Amino acid sequence: MADFLIPDWPAPVNVCALQTTRLGGVSEAPWMTLNLGDHVGDAPAHVAENRAILRNRLPAEPLWLRQVHGITAVDTDFGAKLPEADAAYARLPGYVCAVMTADCLPVLFCDKAGTVVAAAHAGWRGLLGGVLENTLARMAVPPSEILAWFGPAIGPDCFEVGDEVRAAFVLHHVEAAQAFNVSSPGKWLADIYLLARQRLHAAGVLSISGGNLCTVSDAQQFFSYRRDGVTGRMASLIWLAPSGSGV
Repeated sequence: MADFLIPDWPAPVNVCALQTTRLGGVSEAPWMTLNLGDHVGDAPAHVAENRAILRNRLPAEPLWLRQVHGITAVDTDFGAKLPEADAAYARLPGYVCAVMTADCLPVLFCDKAGTVVAAAHAGWRGLLGGVLENTLARMAVPPSEILAWFGPAIGPDCFEVGDEVRAAFVLHHVEAAQAFNVSSPGKWLADIYLLARQRLHAAGVLSISGGNLCTVSDAQQFFSYRRDGVTGRMASLIWLAPSGSGV
């Protein structure tokens, strides 16, 4: 049986969310076991079976994105297969937003009234470029009405970056300096959770949950590209409950 995490956040009752782990699928090493990524070298039949296991918990097939570390957010009622985007949003019940990660930060969003949901993939490039702000803009509700949840990502003790990454964030927002600690000459340990929290606070989002899991340090539960190189992908998913679902 697949081992899913249910976000702990004050979302409305009609908002459903799910976080997969690496547990409960059929893939073999080094993708073992619930790898959902079809672009990481795993056997296509294993990925298909893993997605079928996940699909049993969902009202519909997710809108799988071709993530490119950009800032584009698309509606889940998008006609093309595998849209090139790093976020998705939905206003219609039963449409599933999904992003895949293995160290980058997944962020789930909803509004307090339960009328719109979204999922965003925020690696440092997308975070710096404004993927979270762009997702908020597509949701088209006041930021003060938005709830956010941070899924599992590389933790602040494991995310080493160079001077250029720190400089780019600080140039955009001076308070970003608080999210970097010296690791070695020219290297810094970055807190991607804090960087994302700062960006959301600046945008007017005040209700933020999650942000206390580390993909790198928990090899039993999470995939990590930084730790393993060749590895699988987890999914963070959110949708509005279809009418008559009992939610």
